Amino acid sequence: MSEEGEIADYMDFLMKRGSGELGEKMGIEILEASPDRVVGRMPVEGNRQPIGLLHGGANAVLAEGLGSIASQLHAGLNRTSVGIEISCTHHKSATSGFVTGVATAISRGKTVTCYEIVITTDEGVKTCTARLTCLILDRAPKPLS
Repeated sequence: MSEEGEIADYMDFLMKRGSGELGEKMGIEILEASPDRVVGRMPVEGNRQPIGLLHGGANAVLAEGLGSIASQLHAGLNRTSVGIEISCTHHKSATSGFVTGVATAISRGKTVTCYEIVITTDEGVKTCTARLTCLILDRAPKPLS
């Protein structure tokens, strides 16, 4: 199967499965997806810490979700990608609207991938930069029950 065919099959899989239970609870929406770049957004409301700022952990969930989707697209339907390391640097806070994350491939190897994820506000202000490393395993993803 061609890479384009596998991406189409995986996008169908993603649309049926969603962005995962946590991603759905946080309101993450995937806007664009390929092995080199995934774009998604998340509402600030509902993901804030008690003082009204977007929770840093919410940034990490968005970043890992986007990078993991890109890595799984690279791995294909017959292999599984799992995150093994993430780091996030929080630059500014967000208090309302949406934040948008863009995951861009740094390295796409046979067994390890690495992505940079930049998160910005609706106004284009950079709030977080993350780096995700994933390990690719030689087994298909398990379906959700």
